Formats: sequence, structure tokens, C-alpha cells
Amino acid sequence: MTRPTVFATAASRAPAAVAAAEPMSFRDRQFRWREEAILDAANRLLATKGFETMSMDDLAAAVGIAKGSLYKHFDSKEALAGAAMTRLLRAIDAHLQAQDPALAPIDRLKDLLAWALRERAASRMPLLPSTSQSVQQALLANRDYVMALEDVGNRMADLVQQAAEQGRLRADLPVPVILYAIYARSCDPSFEYLRQSGEWSDDEVIAMMVSSCFDGLAAASPRP
Repeated sequence: MTRPTVFATAASRAPAAVAAAEPMSFRDRQFRWREEAILDAANRLLATKGFETMSMDDLAAAVGIAKGSLYKHFDSKEALAGAAMTRLLRAIDAHLQAQDPALAPIDRLKDLLAWALRERAASRMPLLPSTSQSVQQALLANRDYVMALEDVGNRMADLVQQAAEQGRLRADLPVPVILYAIYARSCDPSFEYLRQSGEWSDDEVIAMMVSSCFDGLAAASPRP
């Protein structure tokens, strides 16, 4: 999950015309497969080394291709980060759409956070520095990223609003505040510390992270 900075309605966009898909050539399929392999490796490196310390040399070595071939797909580390985050947002959107619609909104939000933490545990969650101007500018200049962010932001905002109306989330807090709180928990460094302690399984750590996010830290019934 990336920082949800855009919440404009996706419904205001005019629907794009859908052209008939042409069969891809073998060369095009190879190019697409290699791009997916690059993004898979980028996710692992962004999750383990971070954006600042990851180099394009590291990435080329992880994929097993020449750095020149890497630049045929992405002309900069920022462009690569934009593609990785766009793919992540689309995966989040797909997960939201695949959820059981009978689930209560609060349970859908809990399920989404648990899914995000499982992705992070598997090194499939790219983490980017929120204070890097070059990264932020590259992301906001990426149309696919902005559109995917709007879609995810709108779906999550709707769930938060519904949960608040049902009395399951605090109605006095603005929706973006709650969204940022969920986002922050998905990126919380304590997740790695708890996992590395070896005292709990990944599933137990995830359950505790989700519970502390949505249920808080106060005891349900204070001692007399």
C-alpha cells in the first residue's frame, strides 16, 4: 500500500475506448515476461534494501540481465518505482474486488491490512521513502499510478465511511486520517522487529498488528 494522497473520484474520468486486443508476438511476450521479472526483483529489493540503497546494477544482477537491457524497460529508478507501485495498487484493487461482498466493511478493511502484511512478509511489498521529492514527482507524473491510486483510495474511503456509519470506526475522525492510519500500520517497522524476534509466527504477528490497528491498545474492560 502506498501513501494515499489522492482521493479524487474516479467516476469523473471519461471511460476510455477499448480497442480489440491483437495477439502478441513471441518477442512482445518475452518483453512482457522480462518486465514482470524486473518488477518482481524490484519488489524484493525495495522491500529489503530500500529505494535509496537499491541500484540499477543490483536490479540487473538480481534479474540476470545486462543493465542496458534493464534500461529498455525503465529509463530511471524513479520510473521503475512508479511501475512497481502501480502494479501493487492494481493488486490491492483486485483484492478488494475479490472480497466477499457479504463481509462487513470493517472486516474487509481488516482483511486488506492482513493481506498487505502477508505481501510484505513475502517481500512483495515495495516500500518507498515518503520524503523523497524525486520519487513523489515521478509517481504523480505517472498517469497509470495516479488512476490506480484514485481507484484504490475511493474504494477504501467508501469502506471507511460505511464502517463509521455502522459505528465500527470513529465517526469523528476524517476519512483520510483513518486511511493514513491503516497505511501506516502496513509500513510499520515494528512488523519486522516482531517477526525477527522469533517469538511468534507470521500469522500471529499479522493478527496482532491488525488487532492493534482496529481495536486499539486500551483494555476492553478496565480493571476496578
